[in-house]
Amino acid sequence: MSDDSKSKQQTESITTRDRGASRRDFLKTSLAAGLGAAGILGAVPPGVRTAAYAAGSDAPEKPEVKIGFIPLTDCASVVIASEMGFDKKYGIKITPSKEASWAAVRDKLVNGELDASHVLYGLIYGVQLGIGGPKKDMAVLMGLNHNGQAITLSNQLKEKGATDGAKLKALIGKEKREYTFAQTFPTGTHAMELYYWLATYGINPISDVKTIVVPPPQMVANMRVGNMDGFCVGEPWGARAIYDKIGFTATTTQEIWKDHPEKVLGTTLEFTQKYPNTTRAMMAAVLEASKFIDATANRAKVAQIIASKSYVNAPEEVILGRFMGNYDNGNGKSWKDPNYMKFYNDGFVNFPHLSDGMWFLTQHKRWGLLKEDPDYLAVAKQVNQLELYKQAAALAKVKVPANPMRTSKLMDGVVWDGKDPKAYANSFKVKV
Repeated sequence: MSDDSKSKQQTESITTRDRGASRRDFLKTSLAAGLGAAGILGAVPPGVRTAAYAAGSDAPEKPEVKIGFIPLTDCASVVIASEMGFDKKYGIKITPSKEASWAAVRDKLVNGELDASHVLYGLIYGVQLGIGGPKKDMAVLMGLNHNGQAITLSNQLKEKGATDGAKLKALIGKEKREYTFAQTFPTGTHAMELYYWLATYGINPISDVKTIVVPPPQMVANMRVGNMDGFCVGEPWGARAIYDKIGFTATTTQEIWKDHPEKVLGTTLEFTQKYPNTTRAMMAAVLEASKFIDATANRAKVAQIIASKSYVNAPEEVILGRFMGNYDNGNGKSWKDPNYMKFYNDGFVNFPHLSDGMWFLTQHKRWGLLKEDPDYLAVAKQVNQLELYKQAAALAKVKVPANPMRTSKLMDGVVWDGKDPKAYANSFKVKV
């Protein structure tokens, strides 16, 4: 080796040692100052951090995470992230934890028994504002699915001709009695979807009928014994009511709002701040699972996995039909629905649009759960973790929409775009 080559090699060696020493000094100083991992991370510019995540240089602070789920078809991405080993790709182990009710999920998230959960969008916002549970700062990390829920009415209503919203309204006006409808959580997705559907037909869900809370897996059993006239819940329980010949689908939720936000991956804000690398790894693993599920060729395999007793505990064929977009409403109509349950849709499903979170707040205000109008946009910006999502999406190579707001037209022709949430919340004729 020439003297010049030796000199160059020595210089590079010294430079490398200096860089390592500088990094060690920085870490020691930061830790001594009490910054911790999250504080150190905050000292690095966001653009540099994103590049570092993409390079895989940030190891998860917590290598094992416990993620809650309720037995529903849309828990699939959490289950598949674990079952198919997408979690290992990002240096973590996901343990899915089957929970009994959304109230149990709420409590376990708030007290730290669960690290994160497959959870109702509106539940996270309710806890954030102290309605439907104790007040705590929460985080929506990403969407898990669009579409794929249903409003089921009993066969007793069908026998009386109440086969859609308008005919149900007529029956309620004609035959005076207490009509009971079930949803799964007071501030949750199913409650807001059920209320929106009823109100569109002039039925006030607060004053004209009785609404009760029933955990999703118990819906069919409660309808079977006559405890309710109808319910709104995620699949496969709408399909199961038809399978068991006790009810029929009056409407799917995608007919109420095409590509509506549904379940999210949620946690506490505290968890994201304490374990930022773990949070990103968890999100990236679930994003990979979401891609896998949305490939039609994989859906039969996914249905088989989630049908087991460990997860949804329902007949595989009951899950698979609507999972593939093959609908039968139990009242003589069958169709192929292009707006079936989506888990990825080129990343559109997973991006936590601010306007989606704001919509739930407008409905909470509409139905008296919120007494005053909150700062809709400020709350959504605090809860929906856009920056974390972008970083996780970079890890999983997922496209990120440019606009954090989106525009939708719901079943009544009313457009929601998030531009004037206060006016929107107070514009409905049927409300508290």
